Amino acid sequence: MSPNIGIAESERKKIVTILNTLLADEYLLYTKTRNYHWNVVGPQFNDLHKFFEGQYGELNEVIDDVAERARTLGGAATASLTEFRDAARLKEHPGQYPAAEEMLANLLRD
Repeated sequence: MSPNIGIAESERKKIVTILNTLLADEYLLYTKTRNYHWNVVGPQFNDLHKFFEGQYGELNEVIDDVAERARTLGGAATASLTEFRDAARLKEHPGQYPAAEEMLANLLRD
């Protein structure tokens, strides 16, 4: 059943597509932030480890909100790693574990 919220179905579908692209980007950013949380080393380890933990916690809430909005609009929320990878505009860098400063720069760029 389509929600009756004053937005035409064709427009809702476009919005859901945009939300799912955003969801894919946010999930990729969440995963990258978890990676950095797990793999940060150096003299700033404690501060950055805690910082990354806070960031991925916030991202988790954003991801949930975006997915629920897609459902509210009558669409489905993207929910597989393959779909996230295919829809994301952000890029992964498998097997790369940059220095702490570069981790921060990468996250800011994303």
